Amino acid sequence: MLITQTLVVAAPAATVWRVLTDLDRYPEWNPFVVACRSTLEPGAPIAMRVRVLPFVAQPQRETIFEHAPGRRLRYGIPPLPLGALASDRSHVVEPVGDARSRYVSRFELCGWLAPVVAAFLGGRLERGFAAMSAAIKARAEALHADAARIHHPPDASLPPVGPSNLPTAIRRAPNGGRR
Repeated sequence: MLITQTLVVAAPAATVWRVLTDLDRYPEWNPFVVACRSTLEPGAPIAMRVRVLPFVAQPQRETIFEHAPGRRLRYGIPPLPLGALASDRSHVVEPVGDARSRYVSRFELCGWLAPVVAAFLGGRLERGFAAMSAAIKARAEALHADAARIHHPPDASLPPVGPSNLPTAIRRAPNGGRR
């Protein structure tokens, strides 16, 4: 079973990467992986709570396979005995221009139990990974838009409103210019 999504995100790759690796904030925005803990060091565990079924977030413990900061994160289930099951999940972030990036999500399940898992959970996994990818995009774009507003407020060209820039006649009027 293979599930992939590729999205163009209207945010720099560094912002997308920050969303992806800020594991403590997953409960704020991630509808699929609702909690996550890891050092992200290769060989380290990654402990997640994954909402595969409605109203239930099941614990899932996997292993970090690769971490290329800013570019690629891979983790999964190492092959189980007798080749029963293995998984490989990757997130790839690439810049594609000024303030734009490409996010690629990939999940592969293999082994002789994979068809059984796909039959029971395949649709739910597809919807979950799609929802997480869409949420990564939305979160990164919102953070980027917020940062742009802070650095370039929409009305930055207008002078501030206050007593110092009111017309002289209004400032001097004893009642503040009211009639």
